[in-house]
Amino acid sequence: MTRMINAILIDHELPTSHPKFKREQIVDAGEAFDVYYCDVIECVRSLYSDPDFARYLVFVPERHYADEDKTVQLFHDMHTGKWWWDTQKKLDQHSLSGTIIPIIISSDKTQLTFGHILLAYLSCTRLEHITNKALHRQTMANLYHACLHCVLAQLKSVGLDGLCMASGDGTLCHCHLLFASFVGDYPEQLLATGIKFGECPKCDVEADETGSNTAPLHLQKMSKVLDALAALDDGNLSFVRACSAAGIKPIVHPFWEDLPFTNIFCVITPDVLHHLYQGLVKHLLGWLSAACGPAEIDARCQCLPPNHHICLFRKGITGLSHISGTKHAQICCFLLGVVIGICLPNNLNGSRLLRAVWGLLDFLYFAQYPCHSSETLQLLDDALNLFHNNKDIFIDLGIQNNFNLPKLHATRHYSLMIMMFDEFVQMTHWLKRKEKILRYEKYINWQLAGDVESEPYHFAKAVNIDKLVEDYGTTYFCKALARYITQLNHANAHTRTLDVLARDWLSVDSHGLGDAAVTLDSVHARPQRTSGSCLSARRLDTALVCLGPNTDVSMGMEGLHVGQVRVIFSLPSKSLSLLIVPTVQVPSHLAYIQWFMPFCSTPDQCHGLYKLSRSFCGGEKLMMCSVHLIPNFVCFLDDCNTFWLNSYLDRYTFCIFK
Repeated sequence: MTRMINAILIDHELPTSHPKFKREQIVDAGEAFDVYYCDVIECVRSLYSDPDFARYLVFVPERHYADEDKTVQLFHDMHTGKWWWDTQKKLDQHSLSGTIIPIIISSDKTQLTFGHILLAYLSCTRLEHITNKALHRQTMANLYHACLHCVLAQLKSVGLDGLCMASGDGTLCHCHLLFASFVGDYPEQLLATGIKFGECPKCDVEADETGSNTAPLHLQKMSKVLDALAALDDGNLSFVRACSAAGIKPIVHPFWEDLPFTNIFCVITPDVLHHLYQGLVKHLLGWLSAACGPAEIDARCQCLPPNHHICLFRKGITGLSHISGTKHAQICCFLLGVVIGICLPNNLNGSRLLRAVWGLLDFLYFAQYPCHSSETLQLLDDALNLFHNNKDIFIDLGIQNNFNLPKLHATRHYSLMIMMFDEFVQMTHWLKRKEKILRYEKYINWQLAGDVESEPYHFAKAVNIDKLVEDYGTTYFCKALARYITQLNHANAHTRTLDVLARDWLSVDSHGLGDAAVTLDSVHARPQRTSGSCLSARRLDTALVCLGPNTDVSMGMEGLHVGQVRVIFSLPSKSLSLLIVPTVQVPSHLAYIQWFMPFCSTPDQCHGLYKLSRSFCGGEKLMMCSVHLIPNFVCFLDDCNTFWLNSYLDRYTFCIFK
């Protein structure tokens, strides 16, 4: 019955926007292999003609600037990058008024993805009958390229001649589908380019120089590689020698060989997830564990105060195995703070270690900016230089012999690739999608199980002031409330309003897209309490508060203060009429905040974080976001007087303090 429903209803009656898969046989080394793929042109049509995407389509390259003098250029989407401009000029020489449709291909060894569409299933044979390792690798590479050549063959003609396509709003354009970007992990990049392991798939830097930030480099010469590939007609020996001289493996007709306006070494783009989170951050965790000791790092992780953006690893981080990119990202949110002040072996000065971590984390965060300028790209390069200038501390500690890591070398290409494409956020979506599906599946199973309930928000009614002082530590609550009421009642008639101390942070971007139901940030203030046999510790979060007239963080840190939210409360409605004149508007929720001293003029020179200490000044204004304070690890948050403000809490906080 199920098969009948699938065959009759689902297969034939329900509509689909996804092109149908078709099967084709690829013959390689005298053996036939199956490849299942969709028509690439139909895949483009399904996206290009979707009415939901019509208002987001861009047909021409643009240059955006941050200033009226047009000296600070902005790079934020592919049409603002240099690749589109350069390729449009080349296309106009061949076909005037042609509209470029950039094709971004994502690949692992078995699947090929275009946009949000699965384009092909590649052959997953292991060729176990080929026992010679060199021949096995060469045959696998040839098979991979033969499959991709089959899938992308149509791009040769439509790239040059174009075709007429209608967008979702009916606009007709003569479109040229051009291969623009290849996204994959380092092994897939080597497979696509034919470059040997340990070398860079983009430039000619030597393998033993990939750890240097100053070694000269140049993009691989496409003309030289194409000449070597053409030597196939001269016989196998000449072909192998020519490819070796050009610095590539002897691949028979790579898929990009005859694609128009394509330089495979240019379109290879860095991948934030695999290159940074699963690459460099993974290395960094190993280095820090060896330098600082796993026991000390784990103990400090267990003492971190909670925050909406912080994932607490109560068992530490050094013993984790099979860490996902998401976990690495969560660890980066507090990694620098937990190594401040740790003693190194042989009494080595820890400042170089802190600067190395500082530089790498700054690079990681800058690289993920959704919009870059010439100024932020300089900050990106400065962060990378900061790491390289201090990385030798790990050699002095005997942890590393060198830093010839291809994924570290790839960071040298980030600035150029951002100016060329600036598609980093979009390019990593396909890699993160698998993790999101798995996480959502776990969430569904957790909800269906029904045996674990999420912790509800704690609301206490009719709490007397003595209880507030005892449980929440609101020592001067009565004085602060009396001052606040006096200020309201005696304020000028034109200024009898007060900004709400607590606010909602919605997950909606500037285009109105997103999920308004998602909580982007939250601040907790709750006392210690007992739930059954479990004792929940007191949680009093810290927040960034604006005490001045400026609420635009792009204008700098002036007027911004940090406070610990001791209690969030509402005044009884019956009391309002007795305490406050009727003409005054009172916020529905108020907060009692214990203040910290104002920010220093500059952050610490060893790690770039701002130092804070408690204060007793007062003031009421807009609560902007939660912040995370890292203590000195000799006491807990309530007992500690000096802290480091964690600027890596999230990208918003990073932008404010960097």
